[in-house]
Amino acid sequence: MTRAREQLTAAAAACAAVSLFLASAGIGLATAAGPTTHTVVIDGVKYEPETVTVKRGDTIVWINKDPFPHTVTATGVFDSHEIAAGKSWKYTARKAGEYAYVCTLHPNMKGTLKVE
Repeated sequence: MTRAREQLTAAAAACAAVSLFLASAGIGLATAAGPTTHTVVIDGVKYEPETVTVKRGDTIVWINKDPFPHTVTATGVFDSHEIAAGKSWKYTARKAGEYAYVCTLHPNMKGTLKVE
């Protein structure tokens, strides 16, 4: 075997070993990511985070941790209606844009959904 071929074989073996190690550790190599789920917690009469940025196709789940109902309402875009205490509501973002939303029961609660 030539010196160049030995180096190439050694490099290939090293790459295979690293890939195997990463896979066994549950770490994948960079691949195109599919849709993601984002969480917004409703607690203390506020949305946390107040602004969430997502990609088209991603899903956002609002979880109500307050002891009373709330809504997630962007007029003409989405409306959760009342989300009972301890319940959640989800929305899948389909159209790019920036959407301000409020709780219709507590209008001081405001949030923004940014869809890229």
